[in-house]
This record gives sequence, C-alpha cells and structure tokens, in this order.
Amino acid sequence: MTDTARPTKDRLILAAATLFRTRGYHGVGLADVLVEAKAPKGSLYHHFPNGKSDLAIAAATWASDEMLRLIAASFDGADTFKAGATTLCYKLAKLFDKTGWDTCPIAATLFEGPDNTEMRAHAAHIYDGWIAEVLDHAERLGLSETEAKSKAEHLFVLIQGGWMLARARRNSNVLRTLAEQL
Repeated sequence: MTDTARPTKDRLILAAATLFRTRGYHGVGLADVLVEAKAPKGSLYHHFPNGKSDLAIAAATWASDEMLRLIAASFDGADTFKAGATTLCYKLAKLFDKTGWDTCPIAATLFEGPDNTEMRAHAAHIYDGWIAEVLDHAERLGLSETEAKSKAEHLFVLIQGGWMLARARRNSNVLRTLAEQL
C-alpha cells in the first residue's frame, strides 16, 4: 500500500511519528506534518481536534504498538528469557541502524512536548506496557513473578540507556550486548 493510499488519519500519524522521532516535538510544525502526510489542513483538526498534542499522543501510541510487536516477535519461540532478550536487543540494533540513530520516539514526542499531566501519564502508560509485555514473556519462560518483574524493568532501563549510548557513539553494537548484562 502506498502512503497516499493509506487513510488520511494514518498518514498524519505516521508522518508525525517520523518527524517527532527525528526532530523532536518542538522541532515539528503542523505544516511539516501536513506536507509529509500529503494531507489537507482541515483533515488534521478533523481527526485531532486539539491539534498537535492529540497528534503526538496518537503518534506515540503508534510507535508503542510497533515496539510491542517487536517484543512479542522477539520472545515468541524463545526457550529462555535471555534468548528472547538477546533477540530483542539484536532487533533493536537493526532498527537503530535503519532509522539513522534517532531518539526513542516516545521520549522525543511526549517528554519534549508540553509539560502536562496527560503527556507524562501517557508516556508512563506506554513504558509500563512495554515492561508488562516483557514480564509476561519472562513468567511464561519460567521466571518467578518477582524475578520476572525485576528482569523486565532491568531490560527496559538497559534498552533506554543503551539506545542513548549507541546514539552518542553512533554504534549499534552497544545494543547487541545488553542482554549479557541481565
């Protein structure tokens, strides 16, 4: 499906997700999103009545859904938690190389946006969802509830910090070695 064949709302979300990830919330104007999405101005406010903030929430949710799919794909078929975590780290390294060392799409969108309760709460919800997804796989692979929670949160912290260090070094190998630290 070509980008222009997608529904306008989807094009707006994908354009916003890409632009926020690469330029940050404040580095993107609504006109930029409309041009990238090849969408008329009226469509933005039709789909996102509160404008940029509604669009940011939708873009972060889309990016989160992609991450949840990546987590699930990494742990499906894994025999151990460490094997699933290793696969996830390798997939993230590949994504890192593909996106050209961009920042975390959630941080770039929600933490760099307006400092408001809704944005922060949505970021917490998204990150808690990633941790819960990893925790579910950890328990399925035989870890106790306590150990699964600890490993899931540790992996999240490693990934976030690893992504920042990989950006600074412009080297995705940092991400490939994260699971060794679990």
